Amino acid sequence: MALTSISLLIMAISFAVVTVYVVRVLIAASDTMKNVSENLESVQDKVSEIIRETKYILKETHATVDDLQHKSQSVDSFFDSLQQVGASVGNVNEPINGLSESVSRYSKQNTDQVAKAMRWGDTFINLYIKWKKSK
Repeated sequence: MALTSISLLIMAISFAVVTVYVVRVLIAASDTMKNVSENLESVQDKVSEIIRETKYILKETHATVDDLQHKSQSVDSFFDSLQQVGASVGNVNEPINGLSESVSRYSKQNTDQVAKAMRWGDTFINLYIKWKKSK
């Protein structure tokens, strides 16, 4: 029986040593899990903050896009008005160009008559000057 007692004692000591190591492993695992939990909470807080900031940025971006779209529509109407003004100026220029062509044509046709009238006018002025001198 002595041999049985010794083997039971060795088994009990072995069981106690294994139990101590298992307890140490479980304590280390527990500490690791606590650290993981704390890190996850920190990450969760940071993700929540990032989500809040992203929502704010999206809201601001949406407002900016709306403002830009409104201003773009205003500029479009301005350019439409400018195009209409250009068309109106073109419509006014057509009669003026026609009148200019008519005057040019008429002046070319009557150049000889104008030259004759200027010669007669020059002659009358010379006669008047001579008449004044003789007086």
